[in-house]
Amino acid sequence: MLIATLGLALGLAVVVGVMFGAVRVPFTDVIGALGRALSGSTGGIGDAVIIDLRLPRVLLAALVGASLATAGVLYQALFRNALADPYILGVSSGAGLGATIMIVAGGTSLLGRVVGVPIGAFVGALLTITVVVKVASRAGRLESTSLLLAGVAVSYTLSAVTSFLMVVSHESMQAVVFWMMGGLTGASWPYVGLLSGLLAVGLVVPMVFSRHLDLMLLGDERAGQLGLNVERFKLVALAIASLVVAGAVSVSGLIGFVGLMTPHMVRLVLGPDHRGLLPASALAGALVLVLSDLVARLVLAPVEIPVGIVTALAGGPFFVWLLVRKERAR
Repeated sequence: MLIATLGLALGLAVVVGVMFGAVRVPFTDVIGALGRALSGSTGGIGDAVIIDLRLPRVLLAALVGASLATAGVLYQALFRNALADPYILGVSSGAGLGATIMIVAGGTSLLGRVVGVPIGAFVGALLTITVVVKVASRAGRLESTSLLLAGVAVSYTLSAVTSFLMVVSHESMQAVVFWMMGGLTGASWPYVGLLSGLLAVGLVVPMVFSRHLDLMLLGDERAGQLGLNVERFKLVALAIASLVVAGAVSVSGLIGFVGLMTPHMVRLVLGPDHRGLLPASALAGALVLVLSDLVARLVLAPVEIPVGIVTALAGGPFFVWLLVRKERAR
C-alpha cells in the first residue's frame, strides 16, 4: 500500500515539477508536448522548454533522490546504524572530489562530463568508504560511533582538498562550485540515461539479495552462522552503494541527508524487511528530491537556490532529532 501511494505521489510531483518554474506551464500544454514527443512530431518553443529542459531536470531529480536513498538503505543495513548515509560517511565528499579532479583535468568536454566525471566520482566514493571503514575498525569490529566520527573527519578533509583545487584552478572554479552546493541546472537526457542504468543495477541486485541484507541486521557473527559470506557480501554491497552514489554526485553534486532521512522514515512504517524497504525508500527519496528541487526553483523565482541547500535545511534538524531519539532509547 505504501509503495503504491509513494508511486502515485511521485507521479503527481513529476507533473507539478514540469508545470511550475520561473514560468508556469499549463497542464494541457504539458500533456500535449508529451504526446507530440512520443508521436515523433515537432512542436514550438514551449515544447522545447518542457521536453528538453523541465522534464529531464525533474526526472534527474527523481533518479538522484532514489539513488541516494537506495545507498542509504545499504549503508544502514551493512553498518547496522540508522545514522549512516552517503553524506555523513563522507562517500559523497569522496565522489565529489573524484569528480572535481576530473573537471580540473579537463572534464568539461562532452566525453569528460559523460564518462570521465562519473568514473572519477566512482573511484573517489569507493576509496573513501574503504578508508572510513579501515579507520573505524577496531580488532575486526566496526563501532557505530567510530564510523560516524571517521566519516565526518574524512568528509572534512576531502572538502578541504576540493576547496584547494578550486583555489588553484580558477578556470574550473564555477564548475567545481556546482559540486559543492549541489544542483540540477545541468540536467540533460544523457544524464538521465546514465543514472537510470546505474540505479537499475543498484536497486535490482540488492533486491535479489534482500534476505542477505536482513541477515546483516543480526550482526556479522550471526549472519555468518546462518551461511552468509559476510566479508564478500559487504564488499559487493559497498561497491554497489558507491556506484549509485557516484552516479548521483557526478550529475548533481553534493546533496546531503536524502540518504539519511528517507530510509529511516520508511523503516518506521514498513519495518526492516528489505524486500519492501528498498523500493519504498527509492520512491520516497525520489519524491523528496523532486519536491526539494521544486522549492529551490520557486522560493526566490526567477533566481534558483541550489537544491543541496534545501535538503540541508530539512536534513539538519532531522539529524539532530534522530540523535536525540537514539539517546532517549538507550
